[in-house]
Amino acid sequence: MARSLAVPFAGERVTAAGPLTWLRLTAAGAVLFGPARAALIRAGRSGNRRRLHTLERAWAGAASRALGIHIDTIGFELVDPSERYVVTPLHEGFADALCLLRLPLDLTFATRDELFDWHTLGPYLEASGQVKVSTNDGAAAYRAMYRGAERAFAAGESFVVFPQGTILGIEAAFWPGAFRLAERLGRPLLPVVIAGTHRVWEHPYGPAARTGIRVHVEVLPPIAPHRVADAAATLERDMKQRALSSDIEPRRFEPDRDGWWDDYPYEIDSDFPELADRVAEHRSRVAPSS
Repeated sequence: MARSLAVPFAGERVTAAGPLTWLRLTAAGAVLFGPARAALIRAGRSGNRRRLHTLERAWAGAASRALGIHIDTIGFELVDPSERYVVTPLHEGFADALCLLRLPLDLTFATRDELFDWHTLGPYLEASGQVKVSTNDGAAAYRAMYRGAERAFAAGESFVVFPQGTILGIEAAFWPGAFRLAERLGRPLLPVVIAGTHRVWEHPYGPAARTGIRVHVEVLPPIAPHRVADAAATLERDMKQRALSSDIEPRRFEPDRDGWWDDYPYEIDSDFPELADRVAEHRSRVAPSS
């Protein structure tokens, strides 16, 4: 029988399948939210970016080991540690950050505004200078990302933007903001394929958390700024096909299981026409009459 374990994620609860998983999740919680978190906050507030990023990588490694996450990495040799990229990963869940912090880069993330309100995560996000973005703000969200990316590049860091803007699943279409950033700021785009992290913690779709999960992380060749606009559509298709063809199943969006998320801005990639039609038909039914 699954045991229910409370973890300090904004009051959320997770379920652990058995005593061993329960113990490992407890240990991982101590790593994620114990003294290491306090050290990260102190480093962020001190303004010592080099120490902050060193601690972040150590923290992510320790958390991944505590959770038993097995990360299969491909293409890390394509990353130039001295370069400043717009990093564009597929997005499945909170464990994505643990994977991305394995890259040999100092990273600043574009982060949903609601996460800054979480009492465990928010102080770290604020202290470390992650960029607060509201996906409902349209042009204002892009301007916030642009300013944040400028600051990150000026500090010698790379800037992470999840182009799907959501963890609904592989079918969620890319938004153009990340590609515009790379083009306007003259920085190369670094695509990263991630699959399998959704199984570590199923939030917000369910309470299940697991340990010992294998995930797939694949870095694709960087794209020069002047080629980004022309490469965008092909790149989205390539990234998703690589995730789907890996031996680790990516997250799939099933509205009847996951909900329709009517108050959340997302579109379905046209490469998944059946789901796109279902979402369009649902929206036509629930749209308020004029």
